[in-house]
This record gives sequence, C-alpha cells and structure tokens, in this order.
Amino acid sequence: MFEILFLGTSASAPSAHRGLSSQIVSHNEYRFLVDCGEGTQRQILQSGKGFKRLTRALITHGHLDHILGLGGLLSTFMRWEAIEEFEIYASRGTLERIRALLFDVVLRGKKTPMPLRLVEIKPGVVFEAQDFTVTAFPVAHRGADSLGFVFEEKSRRPFLAKKADALGVPFGPERKALVNGESITLSDGKRIAPEDVLGDWEKGSKLVVVGDTGRIDNLVEVCKDADLLVIESTYLDEEAEMAGQFSHLTAKMGAELAQKAGVKKLVLTHLSRRYRGRDVLAEAQTVFQNTVVARDFDTFTIKKE
Repeated sequence: MFEILFLGTSASAPSAHRGLSSQIVSHNEYRFLVDCGEGTQRQILQSGKGFKRLTRALITHGHLDHILGLGGLLSTFMRWEAIEEFEIYASRGTLERIRALLFDVVLRGKKTPMPLRLVEIKPGVVFEAQDFTVTAFPVAHRGADSLGFVFEEKSRRPFLAKKADALGVPFGPERKALVNGESITLSDGKRIAPEDVLGDWEKGSKLVVVGDTGRIDNLVEVCKDADLLVIESTYLDEEAEMAGQFSHLTAKMGAELAQKAGVKKLVLTHLSRRYRGRDVLAEAQTVFQNTVVARDFDTFTIKKE
C-alpha cells in the first residue's frame, strides 16, 4: 500500500491556497519527498507529518519551483532537526543546479551534521526494497533532463489463512516461512509446502508521478494500468497553444493519457493561478470521469482490493 500526501499543488508561483510542487510518498517505513518547491519545509510541519524518516528526495527536474525548497530544508536539518542521512536522487543536469544551491549558497564550505549524498540517476530502477521498487522514466519538458517516477509493489501470492488453519499451521514463524516460499514440517511430522497455503500471483499496487511534461504520447506504456496517476494540469484546453509553447499539459490532455493508459484514478496538480480548481476538474471529467484535482494536504491511499 502506498500513500501520497500533496504538500504543494501550484504551478510556477504559490497562490494564497496552494504551495509549490512537493509530495510525500510513503510505503510502510519508507518515505520519499518528491520535488521540493519553495516553502516545502513549512508544509511538512503544517501537515503534521514531520521530518522523521524523510531521508530521500526524488526530484523530477531542475526548474526552481521544484527545487528551491531544498535549501531551506537542508538549513533546517543542520540547525533544528536530527536526521540520520539525506539523499537526493535526480538526473545529472538537475543535480548540477541542486549542487550549486546547496553547496554554494547554503553550505558555503560548512559540513552537514549528517551524510548528504547527491545521487545521479537515469531511467530504470533507482530504489528497491523487499516488496516494492521505484523506477525512473524520461519525461519531455523543455529540455530539462526531466524524470517521472513509478512506485510499484512487487507481485505476491496472498496467504490463505483458512487453508492454513485447516492444515493446522500455527501462528508465528511457520506462517512467515511459508509466505517467504519455504516449506515447513509440523510437530506431527506433516510437511506443508508454500503451494498448500498461497493463492495465485497478484500484481501489487502502482503509483505513477509524472511531474511537468509537454507530451503524453510517450507516457502511455509507463502509465499503463496504474492504480493512481499524478500529473500536471497547468492549462485549460482554451489555451492549448500556450501550453505547447511552455511544454505543459492541459487538463484535457492529462485525462486523455489516463484514458489511453487504462489507469484507475487520475489526480491533477500543478495548477496555474489563472484557473479555478472546479473548472480544471470539469474539463478533465469530460474525458476521464474518475479525476480529482489535488489540494494542498490532500492524501490518497493506493492499494489493491
């Protein structure tokens, strides 16, 4: 199960009700900060989530409305918050801007109290845990060396508790061993194999965070069958020409991607101050009904039934 918390949902500049781009994606004990616009540290505090275990940041691209908050966040880590380490994952071009911001402006020769690592990433798996992966994929956005991210649980075989009960499998390490694919022997000598208590393979939940982009034709495959797709909606269709000039999407285009990729739910973010949320929603829903326009501090849970 994944959870995504929207910290900032405005495009380019903050509004009275929307901060700049940033989200936290959580899975069990893991937490990832996705983008870090100006003011993100305050949004984290206001959300009540705090900084605990927020040790990894994934940055989609190097435009200032997606990275400026890293300076304030690092400053806070140095003075007030105890954190074990901080890793920033981004493409080479994005890391160049981040390095200048953090080392030339914030640190200026000072050392951080915790390990600070800038990790260059390319399309492919960038993080892997026991039960999920994070994969980066290329995104077309004004030559900004941009990336999107897929958070996907690994396929699994559900544990059939009723079958285990009928076979006399006790609670505890025996059941854990079976889930891990190991056979066990009960106290009466009966041997139980994983196939006896595990169901058919099932795909895990899939969350796709695209970030800023000017195209959707190259994203259909990577977004295919996602349980939740998060993508920008900077313009309405009436200004589609301007959207093209600045390599952004309209609400209609985001909805078209959701429809073509067969996603289950679409969440639009990165809204321009020129539009009302309900107008953005109305345009998208003419194409893809199960659409939501994110607001700051909205939280969505992504899990399989």
